[in-house]
Amino acid sequence: MNNSNSDVITRLKPSLVRRYFAVAIVFTLGLILLILAFNKPPETFGWQVFLIVLGAGAIWLAETMRRATAIWLELTDEELRESSGRVLCRIEDIASVERGAFAFKPSNGFLINLNKRQSRAWAPGMWWRIGNKIGVGGVTSASEGKFMADLIAMKLKGESLF
Repeated sequence: MNNSNSDVITRLKPSLVRRYFAVAIVFTLGLILLILAFNKPPETFGWQVFLIVLGAGAIWLAETMRRATAIWLELTDEELRESSGRVLCRIEDIASVERGAFAFKPSNGFLINLNKRQSRAWAPGMWWRIGNKIGVGGVTSASEGKFMADLIAMKLKGESLF
């Protein structure tokens, strides 16, 4: 895999404000659940354990989202990948791109339909992959997401990008 910057066609970066807001909201939810579990515990011990597990899970998710949104996505002639080098999919594996209002896609993003199933993966706030679908978006800029989706669609049609 060639990780040089010269072959990158476009990048999809997280919006700084959306990134911090999303992480702060999920972290605050976890904190509130933990405070509630210890300061005003429910009458049954099982509910207190439930609140503690849910609060710890939310804080873990906030940290996972903080790490996942520290990277960006890069589109090259061969693949869609993270800036860290992890490949989401190869261009030849893409069947179609959906951006419509009724597509099951992340906020400000798009959905990629693949020709074959791939392993599940998730970068909270940036992308997810389940079966033969990849959802891209979340804390990203809507205009950058639309631009990347349009470029992928053009590549699938065989049109020249530049």
